[in-house]
Formats: sequence, structure tokens, C-alpha cells
Amino acid sequence: MNLTKKMLKQREFLLFSVVLLIFITLSFVSPFFLTRSNMMAVLISLSIEVIIAVAMANLIISGGFDLSVGSVVCFSGMLSGLLWTMGIPPEISILIGILAGMAIGTFNGILVAVIGVGPFVATLASLYIFRGIVYALTQGKSIAGLPEVFRILGQYTVLGVQMPIIFAVIFVILGDIILRRVRFFRQSYYIGSNEKAAQLSGIKVRKMKILNYMLTGTFAGFAGVVQAGRLGAAMSTTGEGLEMKVLTAVIIGGASLKGGEGTVLGAFLGSILMALVTNAVNLLGVNVYWQTFIVGITLLTAVLVDSLGRLRRGKQTTMRVKKT
Repeated sequence: MNLTKKMLKQREFLLFSVVLLIFITLSFVSPFFLTRSNMMAVLISLSIEVIIAVAMANLIISGGFDLSVGSVVCFSGMLSGLLWTMGIPPEISILIGILAGMAIGTFNGILVAVIGVGPFVATLASLYIFRGIVYALTQGKSIAGLPEVFRILGQYTVLGVQMPIIFAVIFVILGDIILRRVRFFRQSYYIGSNEKAAQLSGIKVRKMKILNYMLTGTFAGFAGVVQAGRLGAAMSTTGEGLEMKVLTAVIIGGASLKGGEGTVLGAFLGSILMALVTNAVNLLGVNVYWQTFIVGITLLTAVLVDSLGRLRRGKQTTMRVKKT
């Protein structure tokens, strides 16, 4: 009984139950849901989002967030493609693209942690700056016919499973273990819960914040070259709106924008939930113009549940204090 109560209190368990319920329901409602082609399409569609969500979960836990990840995905993929067209070996082009994502993340971290610019303003500015650079360099055109090395990252299959899915699974497993078990990264929870207390306890808050933004940019950069390889082209529209999908998934997964709460597993389950909701809308023939509305309602519901849960826990804590 005690184990059951503990499981029911876990956000991940409740979220998993919702995902499982939707999965079972869709398997009965639509004959196309459990087909291999549909399952692969769902997994591929969320793989890029999941890769970024792993780093975003850690960033939000530490009290930050990044609105520029969609533009970083586009910028890194496009930069790699442009360098290849200039005669630079594709392996080096890919590496530079990922390093560019790391540089943008570091830039965001310095703006927030050192200069003191708010995360919203700093990363929103980066969103427009680097998306604007892509538009200026390409005039909105795409770079098609990327070489084999790109396609290996995005299209190569292992036992019938495409590489983006494999990357996403590896990132989730390693990210969850590291965030739960590695003491160094556990500092993100302390920073997000109480930044001043974390600083007084000896945690190097500024360096940790910069590192978290750098990791988010790096993951987004990697996702960018993988996405370019998956599509076989670097496109100037890649990643548009991706930042909101990632943030939504992470918040639904239990992370709080106030910091101090969240897990990589929760972010992963949040991504799956969003992918299933979108897939359900498509399979059931719901008007495409209602999809954004449904995503918004899903996010609002998750935030309300989280807020009510916080309020309830706060009242319970107050009652215990009064009793003592």
C-alpha cells in the first residue's frame, strides 16, 4: 500500500498512466495507429524535440529557459550545409555546426548569468538574431543534396530503427541517470530552488548557469545537423516553433518555470504525450487549425495541475508547521 501511494504521488507515474491510456484508446479508435509506418512517424517526429528536451529539462530545473533552440537547430544545420558547399569536408562541417550551437548557448549563458539580462529577453533576442542570419545568408533558400555523412546521422537505420530515434533514447537514458545520480549536475536543483542559498553553500552559480545554457545550445546544434541529415537538406524554416514544443513537453513532464523541479524522464514522457495528442488529431481527422488550440489546452491543463499540486503541498506544509 505504501509503495502504491508513493507511485501515485510521482508525476512521472501519473504521466505514464495518461500516455498509456491514450495509447490504448487510440489503438481501438483508429486502425492505422498501431501500424509500423505510423509508429515510426510518431517516433521520428518527436526525436529531435526529445534530444533538446533533455538539456532543456536541466536548464529549467536550474531556473532558466531558452527560447532560441529552434533557431539554433536551423542555424547549426544551415551552417553545416553552407560550409559543405564551400568545399569543407562534411565531417568538419558537422562538427563546426555543433560547436556553433555550443557558442550560441554560451553566449546566452553569459547574457543571463554575467550581464544579468533576463532569460526571456536574452534568448528571445538570440531567436531573432540567428534566425535572421540564416535568412540573410540564404535568402530563404534551402541547401539540398547533403552528402552521405549527413544522411548517416539522420537516415541510417539499426535493426529497422532510424538514428534520430536511437540518439533520442540514448540521450534520455544518459541524461536521466546523470541528473539523478551525478552530484555535480544535482546542483541545478539547488540553484533553481534557492539561488542565494546555493551560492552561500559554495556552488559556483554563474559557471553552472553558463554551463547549462551551453549544453542546451550544444544539444540543439546536434539536433540541427541530425535534422538536416534526416531531411537530406538544410532548410531556412527548420525549427520554427520548436522552442515552444520543447518547453511545453518539459513543463508537462513536471518541470517548473520557477526552477528546482523536474526530470529528464518527465520531459521525455511529456514529449510522447504531445506527439500522441498531435497524432490523434491527425488520425481522427480533426481540422488542422484546431491543433494549436489543443496543444495550448494540454499545456494549460498541465500548468494548472502543477499549480494546484503546489498549493496543496504548501497548505499541508503549513498545517504540519502549525501542529509542531
